[in-house]
Amino acid sequence: MSTNIKNLIDRTYREYLEPMEDMVSYTVLSGTLSTSDTSVGFNGDLLSIEEEDALDAGTIIEIGQELMICTELNAVTNSITVTRAARGTTATTHDAGDVIKITPQFPRVNVFNAVKDQIENLYPTLYAVETQTISSAVGYVALVGADDNRIVAPLKAVSQYQELDAGNQTTVQFRGVAMELIDVPTTVTASGKVVQFSGVSTGVNVHCTFKKKFGEVSLETTTLADVGLETEYEPIIMAGVAAQMIAGKDIPTYTSDYITEQMAVTNYPVNSSSNIRNSLLQYQQVLINQARKDLRARYPEPVSLNSVVYPSA
Repeated sequence: MSTNIKNLIDRTYREYLEPMEDMVSYTVLSGTLSTSDTSVGFNGDLLSIEEEDALDAGTIIEIGQELMICTELNAVTNSITVTRAARGTTATTHDAGDVIKITPQFPRVNVFNAVKDQIENLYPTLYAVETQTISSAVGYVALVGADDNRIVAPLKAVSQYQELDAGNQTTVQFRGVAMELIDVPTTVTASGKVVQFSGVSTGVNVHCTFKKKFGEVSLETTTLADVGLETEYEPIIMAGVAAQMIAGKDIPTYTSDYITEQMAVTNYPVNSSSNIRNSLLQYQQVLINQARKDLRARYPEPVSLNSVVYPSA
């Protein structure tokens, strides 16, 4: 399972976009590359003569998410002169050993953007969940978390009481609490969200579970936990990314055959590359429906009366 966006992208390549039989020609950097360097050293031992010749002027190569245009090949020194940050990508630093892909079929920056799109489009069908412990107070309590602006609705709230029984022993009881979430101006609180409680004393800890939008993906190092993406959502994202990347493309035969075999395993066989995208989207929808059932089982919809949420559990 993936822990961050980089792992999720790599898994998408491995399971959908780049089967082993259809790997693009590649080599690795022989040295580091700053943001301004235009001479790229490569390991010539990993390339055939034909692949090395393909690095001549006009070829697009990829290192990480950056695309570069080759302008000159020096086969003696195993180096290429390049134009950096091609096709709207950003020049970044690269380390020795980083992979250089030659004319990639599915550029990594495109896959990264597709992952961002798929995560963003999951809401409101699916959503992230967060539980906070909030101390009840007279009036409202402002939410002050860095990403509390992503909160859209309360799911349930449970308070923890401590009482003394006849034997002077402390016992703990958990009780449902009615809670209201209110959108307010950011002058009141930076998140623009406050909560009010009903039927609970002041100063009592209330464990509040909220429905949230998924977080924004900014880097490959962004963790799935930061985004609010649960492990079981990974196949949903991957299927959607594959469908998005394949749309309108004449994909290689190996890739077509590979995805067809994978879909057959999941009981969604396809007969030609033209049907792959639709089959992937159908498969994604099945996974989404399963995830929705799971959310409903874990977090039954609460009852709302006059904007006050009365938890169902």
